[in-house]
Amino acid sequence: MSHKHGAGVMRWLKGMMLKHMRGMITCREFEDFIADYLAGELPAAKTRRFEWHMKICRECREYLDAYKTSIEFSKAALGAPSAPVPDDVPEDLIRAILDSRNR
Repeated sequence: MSHKHGAGVMRWLKGMMLKHMRGMITCREFEDFIADYLAGELPAAKTRRFEWHMKICRECREYLDAYKTSIEFSKAALGAPSAPVPDDVPEDLIRAILDSRNR
C-alpha cells in the first residue's frame, strides 16, 4: 500500500470514528464545508463543528492549508498569467489549475 493510499485509508477510518461522536463532523463533511467556511457562509452551528474537527484532526488542518494555498496560486495565476511559476509549486497543482482554466 502506498503512503498516499495509506493516508487516505487512515483519514477515512478516523472519519468513521468521528461520525459516531456527538456533534462531530467527518473528514468528508469537513471537505464539503471548506468553501462555505472560508467564505464566511457556514451557519454558526456548523462553523463550531468544523472548527472543533479542525482542532482534533491534523490531516484536515493540512488539507485546509493546501486548499488555501491552491486558491492563492490560482488567484495569482489568473491575475498574472504570464508571471513565472515559483519552483516550489508541485507539478500536479499546476496541471490542475491549468486544466480548470480550460473548462
